[in-house]
Amino acid sequence: MDRDTARVEPWGLEGDRRWLIVDEHGLGLSQHQHPELVTMRAVSRPGGLTLDAPGLSTLDLAEPIDGEAIEARVYRDRPPAPVRAAGPEADDWLAQLLGSTARLVWLGEPAGSVVPWRVPDGSSAEISFADGTPLLLTTTASLDAFNGWLLESGSDEGPLPMARFRPNVVVSGAEPWAEADWVGRWIRIGGAEFHGVGECARCVVATIDQETGERGREPLRTLATHRKAGQELLFGLQLTVRDEAGEPSPDGRTVSVGDTVEVLD
Repeated sequence: MDRDTARVEPWGLEGDRRWLIVDEHGLGLSQHQHPELVTMRAVSRPGGLTLDAPGLSTLDLAEPIDGEAIEARVYRDRPPAPVRAAGPEADDWLAQLLGSTARLVWLGEPAGSVVPWRVPDGSSAEISFADGTPLLLTTTASLDAFNGWLLESGSDEGPLPMARFRPNVVVSGAEPWAEADWVGRWIRIGGAEFHGVGECARCVVATIDQETGERGREPLRTLATHRKAGQELLFGLQLTVRDEAGEPSPDGRTVSVGDTVEVLD
């Protein structure tokens, strides 16, 4: 869901990736296992979530503050986080969509979910249900450069939209691949500061058309030719949030469309 303004919390943007679909063991399910999830539209709102999918009735859910307390994890190697179950109505709705047992859970206290690796000095260690870091930044110039390579290759899969890379923050006005030079540096956007942890290694989910659920070979094939480092295919910059402990309330930290992006020393 696009927003003009978002509040920045220690674990990422307000409301981002606080809900997760899990299996009966509390392990996260994604488009890896269920490409049909691209047909689902989840719209968060203060205090709840609305789910829509073709052939199913719209489901409006409140945050399950008093729901069943369980544990869930995004990946097997991620420490479990304490969550609340959304309840049978949500689980039945998901079972109809996926054709298998699934549960919907809500991360009410992200401060209890900590990344299992060392974060850069000055960064918060909390994380929502994000894959690796709280935010992913991309640039329009890099997407244009990528689609130029795609056109030159004669691929019939392009051009790819930015949504294929699923970023939180999109920056315009930079040079192509400028974000690669932001690794290890602090970046100020609006009223918040972030640390460029590293470029994002893309997985097979990027090959799934986010409108149809169909799998292709792009962008991985073209990234393997032009943006490969070791065994990783790179697009985008992973960010952590500056730890503001002892500083003014994070309520005042926001990022908005039109904010200036400043790369700090």
